[in-house]
Amino acid sequence: MALTREFKDTVMELCKDPAYRKGLLLEALESYLEGDIVVGNSMLRDYLNGTQAFAEIAHNLQIQEAGLRRMVSPSGNATAKNLFRLFKACQDREGIRSADEFLGYAA
Repeated sequence: MALTREFKDTVMELCKDPAYRKGLLLEALESYLEGDIVVGNSMLRDYLNGTQAFAEIAHNLQIQEAGLRRMVSPSGNATAKNLFRLFKACQDREGIRSADEFLGYAA
């Protein structure tokens, strides 16, 4: 199902707020930990689309942008190594320095 321009614009607008971006990352992590890979991928995809960071993160991970897009697609099946590298790159992008700081956004 294709996203509407209005939805994309809304996500991009919301992603201007650092707390919203960090919340998306936290929700993605929680979804993965609960075993809901499709929702986790969706949240990460929203983060990457909303921040227009696909190219930057792919470059940081030294992978092709198309590969990163496949990794967070609805049928994506990233290895644990790549998934944790992706989260680390997103955390670095947001200036989050530790797991405690990251998880502190859940409170």
